[in-house]
Amino acid sequence: MEIIVNFFMSLGNLFKIYVIDILAGINLVSVIDILIVSILMFGIYKFIRDRRASKLALGLGLIFAVFFISNIFDMAAMRFILQNFYQVGIIAIIIVFQPELRDALEKVGTTPINIRKINNRSKTNTKATSSIAIIADAVCEMAKERTGALIVLERTTKLGDYIKTGVEIDAKISSHLFRNIFFNKSPLHDGAVIIRNFRICAAACILPTSANAEAVKDLGTRHRAAVGISEVSDAVVVVVSEETGTISIANNGLLKRHYNLASLKEDLFILLSSANGNATYQLNVNDPSKDDADNIQ
Repeated sequence: MEIIVNFFMSLGNLFKIYVIDILAGINLVSVIDILIVSILMFGIYKFIRDRRASKLALGLGLIFAVFFISNIFDMAAMRFILQNFYQVGIIAIIIVFQPELRDALEKVGTTPINIRKINNRSKTNTKATSSIAIIADAVCEMAKERTGALIVLERTTKLGDYIKTGVEIDAKISSHLFRNIFFNKSPLHDGAVIIRNFRICAAACILPTSANAEAVKDLGTRHRAAVGISEVSDAVVVVVSEETGTISIANNGLLKRHYNLASLKEDLFILLSSANGNATYQLNVNDPSKDDADNIQ
């Protein structure tokens, strides 16, 4: 009984210290501070939500909860173990979360700050619309012919390291050029085409495969590469299945399949136009009703 009373007294003291006293001293700066922290926390949650880091973060949260409870009930042994754990915990977190931290820093570092964006929006969207129409037409033609294709559209994250692995072209976007590159007898067909500023920058590029082995276990190499490059950059990737002609888009580590001409143009415009910086998709890599459409090479 005494333990329960002490528990509620501790909770009351904590509530007074961390809630009542803080609320009493709130001013405009405090409100701004809270808003900034809230935005940061939401960004962190959104970033790790669909990644492997979500399970690791849950584990760390449970450890924090145990540490908090051990302090309340004065569990000396447990508190001693956890205090020593946290002495090296920061280094351990950096090591364990290294891929996710690198991904986050790359995305933050490449987020453009452009005060002229509004003025240039109309011109950019006009160019995007015409380029998207050409890409969508070419992709749909290749889908009809069962020609496998992997097209990466660079956005703010520069893909220079991957461009160097292929053959630099620097050509105007053309439906005929796409079909010639991905023709199965072409020396450039076995790799990705990377588009920069709505120009074909390079072909036969080698891309990283997805780090999420569980999510892409039923996919072929081309689709794994599409998801992989979208995990380490903000690129938009269009994929055509060589076996069935299924058209897919990979973005932000997620894959959406079964596009037609109209839906492909619509989603590409949403993703690539300056008026709309991003979109997310429901990951659907294992759809039993659609056979093994994406088990390709």
